[in-house]
Amino acid sequence: MDIAVLADVHGNYIALERCLEYAFSCNISTFFFLGDYIGELAYPERTMQILYDVNDRYKCYFIKGNKEDYWLKYRAGGEKGWKDKNSTSGSLLYAYKSLTSRDLDFFAQLQSVREITIGEMTAITICHGSPNKVNEKMLPDDDRTIEVMNSVKTSIILCGHSHVQRKIVHKEKCVLNPGAVGLPLFSEGKTQFLILHGNGGIWSEEFISLEYDVDRVIRDMHEVKLNEHAPYWSLLTENILRGGNASHGKILSRAMELCREETGDCVWPDIPEKCWAQAVNEIIGLSK
Repeated sequence: MDIAVLADVHGNYIALERCLEYAFSCNISTFFFLGDYIGELAYPERTMQILYDVNDRYKCYFIKGNKEDYWLKYRAGGEKGWKDKNSTSGSLLYAYKSLTSRDLDFFAQLQSVREITIGEMTAITICHGSPNKVNEKMLPDDDRTIEVMNSVKTSIILCGHSHVQRKIVHKEKCVLNPGAVGLPLFSEGKTQFLILHGNGGIWSEEFISLEYDVDRVIRDMHEVKLNEHAPYWSLLTENILRGGNASHGKILSRAMELCREETGDCVWPDIPEKCWAQAVNEIIGLSK
């Protein structure tokens, strides 16, 4: 049997449609979704509807990502602290405003990690960041990654969060990251996912990278004025869509450093736009 593994859609329903189209052409009917379903891109409700439709028609396993935690915590906290026309939280607020009670209830019932056994196949652990923490990255040549791998019973861990397609092997265990559907890094602008092929009780992986209509995604962003809701965050998003490899997290870290240098302290999400401007210009040489 074959399984399609998709992570980090981030609201890119156009890329999601492309990946699903390919999976359907391979007669795949089982799907693992590894979290972060909306977040940076236009018309989040379209992504959610696609996910609901796939879930109705096929066997699907969903995991909660750090973005889902953001939405749930924002609701639980009385919807305070995020601002529009703000590079730090503007895209979060835009996405959150699209969510229905159905969406939030769907996220609330998701687990952060699951161990799954299908038929006679070897069991698999699926998560977003790591099996221990939803926002922990499983990185190569990292002692923490080896520690986590050793702590898990299954021989295969499927995870997302880093937006980079990779395989990490340690002794008899491996970590597989399908890359990101929505905002992949080091993909030359292609959307990415993973197909697991099961045969004789053994899994083997096939990494998939596909071209799709990136220009349409960016047109959508401008149509809903994401560049106004979250100016520099959206500039970075466009850069990644076109093949750039500077992550939002990297720029955010630098913007917070600049904020601390100027004010003596920096508490997310209160980061001045001029710090974003300087961080973006330093790292990728872009300005609004």
